[in-house]
Amino acid sequence: MLSTIKHFRYLLTGVMLTFLVSPAFAAKPGKDLLTPDDHALLLIDHQPQMAFATASHDIVELRNNVTGLAKAARAFKVPTILTTVAKKSFSGPLFPELQAVFPKQTPIDRTTMNTWEDDRVVKKFKTTGKKKLVIAALWTEVCGVGPVLSALDEGYDVYFVTDASGGVSKEAHDMAVQRMIQAGAQPITWLQYMLELQRDWSRGSTYKAVTDIAKEHGGGYGLGIIYAKAMFGAEEGH
Repeated sequence: MLSTIKHFRYLLTGVMLTFLVSPAFAAKPGKDLLTPDDHALLLIDHQPQMAFATASHDIVELRNNVTGLAKAARAFKVPTILTTVAKKSFSGPLFPELQAVFPKQTPIDRTTMNTWEDDRVVKKFKTTGKKKLVIAALWTEVCGVGPVLSALDEGYDVYFVTDASGGVSKEAHDMAVQRMIQAGAQPITWLQYMLELQRDWSRGSTYKAVTDIAKEHGGGYGLGIIYAKAMFGAEEGH
């Protein structure tokens, strides 16, 4: 009798899962959701001198977040542009762990605080042909606001990664984010970005990369993946 009940439960669970994931019940995703092929990523001024004065976020956390963001973009083959300001004369090199994600790419070094006022950066973005732009920057209130407002003004859809960016104070960061939202930008976080691109755990081509990134940079969520795999052989999407 007990085995019969267990068998019935397995059958019921299977029916419920089939119902939940059946394409017949799938709806079209929202147009504001990012996909791997509809945007480019612009990472601005993640450099030591800029980080020294960042007070809105813990620097260790910030470095973790922007590296996770960059690895997510690489995993989904998103065109990524690296840029620095006064690299040799003031701000120093790109965070080494961030440069290591794109070892062959030389960041575009600027003098402009507003990245959008450097023709090399804008031309590189426009050659991607993307209509959406995702940005993370130090500092939020200067090097984040400038290109976000400028790209919006040219008709692009802009997303700002709040936890891979930072300002000289919490108020400076928060007010800058509010200003960008009021202008039409959409705020996101780095982990939200990665999972939004994955969207479905049955997408096996990026499953391992996404879970590996989560294990390394996703804090408690990543630790949960390690635990579930070790203890139960668990795997999302199966």
